Amino acid sequence: MTGGPVTARHRAGPAGLLLVAAAAWVWVATRWGDSDMQAMPGTMGLGLPTFLAVWTLMMVAMMLPATAPVAALYARTIRVHRGPRMVVFTAAYLLVWAAAGLPAYALATGLGRTAGLPAPMGTAVAAAVFGFSGVYQLTPLKERCLARCRSPIALMLRYASYPGPSRDVRAGAHHGAFCLGCCWSLMVLLAAYGLMNLWAMVVLAAVITGEKLAPAGRLVARAVGVASIALAVAVFWVPALAPDLTGGGTAGM
Repeated sequence: MTGGPVTARHRAGPAGLLLVAAAAWVWVATRWGDSDMQAMPGTMGLGLPTFLAVWTLMMVAMMLPATAPVAALYARTIRVHRGPRMVVFTAAYLLVWAAAGLPAYALATGLGRTAGLPAPMGTAVAAAVFGFSGVYQLTPLKERCLARCRSPIALMLRYASYPGPSRDVRAGAHHGAFCLGCCWSLMVLLAAYGLMNLWAMVVLAAVITGEKLAPAGRLVARAVGVASIALAVAVFWVPALAPDLTGGGTAGM
């Protein structure tokens, strides 16, 4: 008689993450979707505190859907106070991505300045961004991080050994670190197209979810890497592939 309620509670955590992610997508779409902010390169004119708040909300929208299965698995290891402890786990996970907003701000600031350079120099920067991101997609480190996200059983065994009340914080932060190692190169691509470019967010969120959850997720990651390297070459002939950096504007993206 207890199987039904326990299963429902296990599902409640991931469902809650998906609801939070959906709310974040609605906010991003309604707040920035039709705004001139999408056409602004770099930090979009935001100061660091506001940028970090917006960045974290973007990560909520983009990352939580792909993280829901891991959260569901972790929830199964919790016997008491499941709801509050899952909040702590998720908050620690998001804290890692919030901290990643600091280098993202620095990168966005640098790329924003690139928009004022002559077009050939901007094109060279765009090629470097595409190439750097694409090469990382093909590295063993990317493969290792992706493998942990796709098959997290070993992580669950590790988390079960964490003692004391800090377990949920440590588990969430640890998984967040692997997730960051898996996906940071895709966020570099996002910076190349404008951090508040809604269409770029949608495409990259789909790639992240595909990498982690699709049966052929590893092939998705490698295909994105190859495509990024191809873009690094093609952008010299078609600068509009990186309009924010080459002076082509963002209307087409």
